[in-house]
Amino acid sequence: MPTLEHNALVEMFRERPELAPHVLATLFHVEVPPHASVAVAESSLDQLVPAELRADLVLELRDAKGALVLAIVLEVQRNVDPDKKFSWPTYVTGVRARRRCGAVVLVVAPDAGVAAWAAESIDLGLGLGTIKPLVLGPAVVPELTDLADAEAEMEAELAVLSAVAHGNGPNGLTVLQAALAALGRLDQEHAMVYFQLIWDGLRKPMQQALEALVMERQIEGEAKLPPFVQKLIDRGKLEGMREGKLEGMRAGELKGKKETLLRLLARAGIVLAEDERARIQACSDVATLDRWIENVLGAKTAPEVLS
Repeated sequence: MPTLEHNALVEMFRERPELAPHVLATLFHVEVPPHASVAVAESSLDQLVPAELRADLVLELRDAKGALVLAIVLEVQRNVDPDKKFSWPTYVTGVRARRRCGAVVLVVAPDAGVAAWAAESIDLGLGLGTIKPLVLGPAVVPELTDLADAEAEMEAELAVLSAVAHGNGPNGLTVLQAALAALGRLDQEHAMVYFQLIWDGLRKPMQQALEALVMERQIEGEAKLPPFVQKLIDRGKLEGMREGKLEGMRAGELKGKKETLLRLLARAGIVLAEDERARIQACSDVATLDRWIENVLGAKTAPEVLS
């Protein structure tokens, strides 16, 4: 049964059909025929094809005169499926025969192992003919980390694909930030689906890192992420993390000021009694500590400092 991941990736290319030839040209470096339009093929054209031999999507490239110049058969593949090595050649030859134009198979495979399997050439028999799928997997999808690039035209979807492919990698958080920037220029409906797609593919440590990023932006007063991001990440957990973070920052600030005060007192040669040292350590008010630090200048005794 198709999953959200499967359907979201198919819909990405359905909604932005020009993305497919863009990927072929920029990532696979193949010479895409000059074309004036890209459109999803009418489903009625495939009604005579058995359901098991229907591709996820067929895209047609036409020139300025309306003539077909290339058909791209798109398949989203999440698992190794030996049957595909028999159906993919059928897709290519069937589409080529019906549309009387060149045809290629473009496989979107987020998993590296599945992508490597899908990229193998398919021998049609006796080594006399082969079909080689073009596989959009982690090895081909670039790590998009530049926020400006992610927000550029046509790169928003690539930023999402990059996050799906590399979100759990060493540069995962930077890749995710670029993807979130890209989602900001999409309508909320698509952005929500794509974020869910990215989120579901993240392992627990990276989900936690992303939660921390959201929390950090809130604490630092930066522009908040879109509302759907806030809702998807568990708000109770996020608020708990936020409170913990704030408490940690406050404790660190108090500790730093106490250490500064004690160093200044030592340099000034002011000796603290046990109860005076305990009073400093027990102080939980930043303003009071700041005042005591200022009092050190010109003071000769501890009571003068702690007044």
